[in-house]
Amino acid sequence: MSSPAPSPVDTDTDPHHGRFVVVPAAYVFLLRQGDEGPEVLLQLRRGTGYMDGHWAAAAAGHVERGETAYDAAHREAREEIGVSDLDLDFVTAMHRTRGGEPIDERIDFFFTASTWRGEPRVVEPEKSAGLRWCALGGLDALPDPVVPHERAVLESLRRGTTTPYSTFGFDAATRDAEAPEEGRSR
Repeated sequence: MSSPAPSPVDTDTDPHHGRFVVVPAAYVFLLRQGDEGPEVLLQLRRGTGYMDGHWAAAAAGHVERGETAYDAAHREAREEIGVSDLDLDFVTAMHRTRGGEPIDERIDFFFTASTWRGEPRVVEPEKSAGLRWCALGGLDALPDPVVPHERAVLESLRRGTTTPYSTFGFDAATRDAEAPEEGRSR
């Protein structure tokens, strides 16, 4: 007697399909011209379970199913800082790892915006302890600490060395820099 043929695996929904999986996120750095040169708007994270107490992009979050990274960037800017009609410029797609669980494998889409509608403000006070415009020209002027992979993008913006594709965490130095023991979601 022969056994029934195994049923095909649905690779779109089965987390055990054996393929590499990444979690996508979109980030928005608002930029403006300040008295001392370019400035970037950062938020102080709190109550999120990931990098709380660190400064980060003013708006960022996961790309939802059926949503483009551009759409996610617009949505997150509305939801987190109350601005709309952003004129987004793509900066880089960062392939990032912490080398552990599947949730640690990421693809981050970074954007800047120099024009938008509305005044940036904290919309989700349970997730943000405040917003601050920071000089981009001298990263020593940035508040400390800044989420490490976001700091890497800010540094490349400052130097004018952004590339369409970048990586973070594939060597021990950058993997150790971003190793919070608390939760793992962005």
